[in-house]
Amino acid sequence: MATKTVEIKEPPSQRSGAETLKQHIWDVLKPTPEQWNDWKWHFRNRFNTVEKLARVYPLTPTQKRQLELVSVKYPFSITPYYLSLVRPNDPNDPILMQSLPSFEELLHADMGEEDPLHEQDDSAVPGLVHRYPDRALFVITDICPLLCRHCTRKREWDGGNWWFRKTPQLQAALDYLAKTPAIRDVIISGGDPLTMDNEGLEWILSRLRAIPHIEMIRFGTRFPVVLPQRIDEGFTSICDKYGPIWLNTHFNHPNEVTPEAGRAARELLRAGVPVNNQSVLLRGINDSVEVYTKLVHELLKIRVRPYYLFHADQVRGTEHLRTPVETGLKIIEALRGHTSGLGVPTFVVDVPGGGGKIPLQPNYVLSWAEDEIVLRNFEWKIFHYRNPRPTDHKGTAKSAPKPVAKTGARNHASGHGQKQVPVRPLF
Repeated sequence: MATKTVEIKEPPSQRSGAETLKQHIWDVLKPTPEQWNDWKWHFRNRFNTVEKLARVYPLTPTQKRQLELVSVKYPFSITPYYLSLVRPNDPNDPILMQSLPSFEELLHADMGEEDPLHEQDDSAVPGLVHRYPDRALFVITDICPLLCRHCTRKREWDGGNWWFRKTPQLQAALDYLAKTPAIRDVIISGGDPLTMDNEGLEWILSRLRAIPHIEMIRFGTRFPVVLPQRIDEGFTSICDKYGPIWLNTHFNHPNEVTPEAGRAARELLRAGVPVNNQSVLLRGINDSVEVYTKLVHELLKIRVRPYYLFHADQVRGTEHLRTPVETGLKIIEALRGHTSGLGVPTFVVDVPGGGGKIPLQPNYVLSWAEDEIVLRNFEWKIFHYRNPRPTDHKGTAKSAPKPVAKTGARNHASGHGQKQVPVRPLF
């Protein structure tokens, strides 16, 4: 199925006379409109040294020294497009906080782990993580257009030796998948897998589709957020050819939901590729109810489904961005009942040691007896809900689970026309 070509936009100088950071980037790099809409141009012109960044973004001498020091251990890389979203003169801009090294990455270097999810321990062959019975994570590269400061694979940055897996390594992973019939779902990840060109991606997709028991293929990519120009006709065409394919992306803040990102989502949907979002809860970026609610509303407007809200992993060099777990629970509590269920993601902790994702929810079940559950709703009103029991063919109740000790909740209203008593929230 053919998709529309990328719309060529006029340079900002022709749209607005206001001096903005985006305008300054255009003035310094001098792209043509065609180049600005070419993802490879952005990739070649990434800001990945202090000198390059200082050409377009004002840095004090102290900031320069700190950036140089931190980037020896943890490099940085920002696309011109993503940097153009920054609000000038705001040191707490959410784009900058996700992109620019912070001295705190070194100050808390003793906290966290290099590989908290034990991906290396669960790697059946290099580049293939097989943790869940029916799914496998296929890591084809460690290259990214943006080096997110909260990255769970930050360990791969040290030394800056960026790579794509070579054909024999890719083939070894494909061979493992072919001989493991329990695997029905493959997630292509990285780094960012869309740094590979369309020809290379088609080579991988064609071989995955040749494995009879592989039912679903997913991409995990941040390109729709940090460089949406990558979602071009060539990519959407191969997705349509080798579907069903799903795409999980990673919006963290409403400022990232731009017309360009909306276009990318629209082109993916036209090719039959559902788009889900996996946010990470980040201190000072999206850890308030107001910001996160705005994010999910903006995502739904471009038809991207909020899928997961991850509690930030215990990765070394990221402690300054991590929040208490109860912060995520507060956000889910505020969303449930106050916005569409389509906008409420699953809040999960990916536990250290390779234990996988554990979903966390506010406590809606207050007690559980043999024939009744006591529930509370989003308004903290209490309801007694009759719980049907399994019966045999004579209608005699079969053995039921041992009742849980009842709380005093029965003193509250049953929800059948009686007064409903609010209860103080847990958080």
